Amino acid sequence: MMNMLDFYVAEKEHHEGMPLYEWLLEEGRAIGIPGGSAFRAIAGFGRHGTMHEDTFFELAGELAVKVEFIVDDEHADKLLGVLHEQNMNIFYLRSAVQAGIA
Repeated sequence: MMNMLDFYVAEKEHHEGMPLYEWLLEEGRAIGIPGGSAFRAIAGFGRHGTMHEDTFFELAGELAVKVEFIVDDEHADKLLGVLHEQNMNIFYLRSAVQAGIA
């Protein structure tokens, strides 16, 4: 089964000296995930209800970045295991998807 594994992080969050979204992509690559992407939000709000928008006056780093992988169960479990081992506190979604090349 294939999974869509999405992580939502603030663009200002860092881990091990690099932006957290970049760290997630590097970890995915290190465990053998064949691809991943990061997408920066243009507007949104989170669990605290504060609205953030990409405007000239917006404070840098307040918007969300979605990091997305399409992975099999083994790679999803492996990446989530790394996060649990490091006591990370990252919101994620894991859902079954059908993926292929047409």
